[in-house]
Amino acid sequence: MSGTLAKIAEIEAEMARTQKNKATAHHLGLLKARLAKLRRELITPKGGGGGGPGEGFDVAKTGDARIGFVGFPSVGKSTLLSNLAGVYSEVAAYEFTTLTTVPGVIRYKGAKIQLLDLPGIIEGAKDGKGRGRQVIAVARTCNLILIVLDVLKPLGHKKIIENELEGFGIRLNSKPPNIGFKKKDKGGINLTATCPQSELDTETVESILAEYKIHNADVTLRSDATADDLIDVVEGNRVYIPCIYVLNKIDQISIEELDIIYKVPHCVPISAHHRWNFDDLLEKIWDYLKLVRIYTKPKGQLPDYTSPVVLPYCKTTVEDFCMKIHKNLIKDFKYALVWGSSVKHNPQKVGKDHTLEDEDVIQIVKK
Repeated sequence: MSGTLAKIAEIEAEMARTQKNKATAHHLGLLKARLAKLRRELITPKGGGGGGPGEGFDVAKTGDARIGFVGFPSVGKSTLLSNLAGVYSEVAAYEFTTLTTVPGVIRYKGAKIQLLDLPGIIEGAKDGKGRGRQVIAVARTCNLILIVLDVLKPLGHKKIIENELEGFGIRLNSKPPNIGFKKKDKGGINLTATCPQSELDTETVESILAEYKIHNADVTLRSDATADDLIDVVEGNRVYIPCIYVLNKIDQISIEELDIIYKVPHCVPISAHHRWNFDDLLEKIWDYLKLVRIYTKPKGQLPDYTSPVVLPYCKTTVEDFCMKIHKNLIKDFKYALVWGSSVKHNPQKVGKDHTLEDEDVIQIVKK
């Protein structure tokens, strides 16, 4: 383990003292690839006996979405969590027994949202220290990450946390790079770019791939990509998670400063202690989670608007809806009647491939 860490430190030092220009871009690309490989070794160790029992940091996934809270100690994470969960929660914290983290589940607009405190991410978790690794595994399954910052010293913390998360292969508020990558058996590296590239050329791409022992592949660059983008695609284990920066303790600053903070993207100023601006935060959380609520309607009755079936925005077909309720439902499925914005007529008969939209009402007709 320590050997890997030493290597990482060495490469980071070399990158820091290398000037960035066209002549060194190639070399820097290689170093970046090496770094990514070493980091991956730290997160997923090779073989070895499993950790003994009693280490568990596995969190049962309950609810429709999961939000991870990250932040330095004493920025008010716990206060925020208990106040959010306290104000909006219907679930007692002791419903979960063996878990080290779940502080609560909140009900918001009919969706159950699980709030997780992710402890100890900051203190060198990506170097495999402590129980960082399990925390990372949980962090990667979140649908949204809230970075809690102290409004009086936000920027330094923000950088450190972002770097740590990037190191685990979590990309915040970004889309997967638009790069086609396909390994093949022969034919060398074939690079096609559909637009001008400022950083990557054939030589750099070949050397980065050679670092991964890939000598035959088709690479298509559909946007102006960086070496980091290419490495992300080759590693293939990156998760893209939306993120909101929560600036806490706004009761300690002036109104003018608050106006400036409001203009920063992905930012919500709050006071966890005084419970200021929680509704704004929840609204933003809802925006970023992009959940779709579907109401069910039993035959001959009014739709049930109290407990919607909540689907993630990428999986909203009628089939996904059936699978969410029970996997046997799709076997007896004949057609569905849908009311709402996704259909032209109300109600409209649809098949299992129809895509539903937020607040649609559905009635399943069985064979």
